[in-house]
Amino acid sequence: MKNIAKTASQIFTGAATLCTLCAGKVMAISVRDGINAVKTEEMPTDLTGANGVFSTVTHYILFFVGAISVIMLIIGGLRYALSAGDSKKVTDAKNTILYALIGLAIAILSYAIVDFVFGIVSK
Repeated sequence: MKNIAKTASQIFTGAATLCTLCAGKVMAISVRDGINAVKTEEMPTDLTGANGVFSTVTHYILFFVGAISVIMLIIGGLRYALSAGDSKKVTDAKNTILYALIGLAIAILSYAIVDFVFGIVSK
């Protein structure tokens, strides 16, 4: 009795796995058809390259981080100028400037690394 239940369980599991695989194949085909149906000529087809999706996203992120770094540099400079000799305010202003420069350096280096990796991968 125990062997029959075990065999029936294995058969049921195998049949369920087969049905899941078949349904996944059908869904993959329908998703691919859906993607092709909504694709326009203006949409980029390459993920990498000069006009690729990753390059575009990386450029926007780098611009955003650069703009924030410049704003933080200005804020740090104003805090430094308005500190009136208070050592705590001077230290806070210097830290703001330092962290803005570190953030800008990390953003530029990350862009260089991503560009280098995509240059290697796309060849």
